[in-house]
Amino acid sequence: MASILVVDDEMGIRELLNEILTDEGHTVYAAESAIQARTIREQMRPDLVLLDIWMPDTDGITLLKEWSKTGQLTMPVVMMSGHATIDTAVEATRIGALNFLEKPIALQKLLKTVSKALESSPKYVEPEEERAVQSSATAAAAKSHSNEAAVTPVVEGEFISGIAKTYFDLPLREARDLFEKAYFEHQMQIMGGSMTKISDYTGLERTHLYRKLKALGIDTSRNKGEQ
Repeated sequence: MASILVVDDEMGIRELLNEILTDEGHTVYAAESAIQARTIREQMRPDLVLLDIWMPDTDGITLLKEWSKTGQLTMPVVMMSGHATIDTAVEATRIGALNFLEKPIALQKLLKTVSKALESSPKYVEPEEERAVQSSATAAAAKSHSNEAAVTPVVEGEFISGIAKTYFDLPLREARDLFEKAYFEHQMQIMGGSMTKISDYTGLERTHLYRKLKALGIDTSRNKGEQ
């Protein structure tokens, strides 16, 4: 997966983005100021930078200009702000920013923007051979599942929390998503759909928990009235 540098002076934003992006399999580096961002940029070249515009020492626009002038803008940069004007966003794009995220950042918007930005990253290129192997493995697993479903009756013990054991042959990302969905559906069932209990048990903050369940396609509408 990708290495992503998050630059934001708000600890809550850094922690939230770190949780979400790490869950997606990325390696996240966090900087609370332009000074730290410069140091990290000198030590490694990230595949993507999420850069806050308003920071106390050096703002994001200034840092973006600096990287552009010194030839260090070799990775896609997505600007973030909760108070930026259209003019600011246009200026950032003119300097070299790829996109702009408005705070508070919506989960699906974040994931879609990150995915699109990584596609343009000159460093983050998935090898053709790896794609071919993954495609072949996925096709083989799908064919195997199809054949088994056609000729083999469901036998108790062949499934774990609703996931067929043969899913363990899938690529990690696909297998992980399937497991997490089954895991949270199981927790919702045994805890009566209580978001409070599930949050305490899993150690996930409620807002992040709701976002994760939504991303996994799990319906939480029946719990909206719960306190």
